[in-house]
Amino acid sequence: MSTRRITVLGDGAMATVLALLLDSKDQHVTIWGPFPEHIDALRQSRVNEKYMPDFPLPPSLHLSADDDIVANADLVVNAIPTQYVRGVWQRVGPHIAEGTPVVSVAKGIENDTLLRPTQVIADALGELDAPKRPIAALSGPSIANELARCLPATVCVAGPDDAFIRDIQQLFTTHWFRVYTNADLLGVELAGATKNVIALAAGIIDGLQAGYNAKSALLGRGLAEITRLGSAMGAQPDTFFGIAGVGDLATTCFCPEGRNRSCGELLGKGIKLKDAQERIHGIVEGVATTKSVMQLATKYDVEMPITAAVNDVLFEGLDPIDAIARLMSRQPKEERVG
Repeated sequence: MSTRRITVLGDGAMATVLALLLDSKDQHVTIWGPFPEHIDALRQSRVNEKYMPDFPLPPSLHLSADDDIVANADLVVNAIPTQYVRGVWQRVGPHIAEGTPVVSVAKGIENDTLLRPTQVIADALGELDAPKRPIAALSGPSIANELARCLPATVCVAGPDDAFIRDIQQLFTTHWFRVYTNADLLGVELAGATKNVIALAAGIIDGLQAGYNAKSALLGRGLAEITRLGSAMGAQPDTFFGIAGVGDLATTCFCPEGRNRSCGELLGKGIKLKDAQERIHGIVEGVATTKSVMQLATKYDVEMPITAAVNDVLFEGLDPIDAIARLMSRQPKEERVG
């Protein structure tokens, strides 16, 4: 495989671990961070103390806070949290060459616009209606600390350009990291966003010590409402039963390290949202995403009772115990998925 100049936008856990992966495949990799002081600290310590303290950065891995670092990139990896994607791409966008491909690992839905990360990137570049470059999404069950330890993981890359997603598949695949291709970009990105909302609910169940029966039922019914929304929006239902759907959903809901599940657990224990977010390192994507998913549910007239309950716990002061009681007291009906 030929060496490429790859810029990874972001300096969090996932950005770091993907940069390490690509560096291990002899690529010329640069991590770009939005804050020069953090990049300077990384240069001096060669360790991402906040997110990945146990995994030193090799000398071959470059670091930069210069917005024009993307100018000579052969590929840009977007690892910016969803609600900040637009701002970052408005910064670096003027420097990126026309046609430079992009792969995004962000999981969420932008508030107000209701755009997915790849759409936000295209919109920030002025290419939403007239693409000038291939853009794809890499998504699936991928806890950063496990990836850094080279534990087996499987994800998928999705996009409309078949040649590009196959190229990304080859670039990212290792003996421990397997990548499948998927043409359903809408479904893959929507699955990655909505699973964070269900993970908040799973954490609430943990915080209330409601048990594994309740949590497993939550996953099943959460998957059902995610699939209903995806189908209404035009995604392929099968996507939600694959790696990017139920695979990522299960990992996010059960992994003790997951930020969304952890935030939900604190809420279930009676901690207020602001305090819960302050206790967690990194951004809890599911909080902002819940607002967007509720708007999508209204727009596409899709019933999403779990998402509605999470929304009311987060923003309307609903007690988590009352949220579960509300779900359990719904009218009995025939089980339906999708």
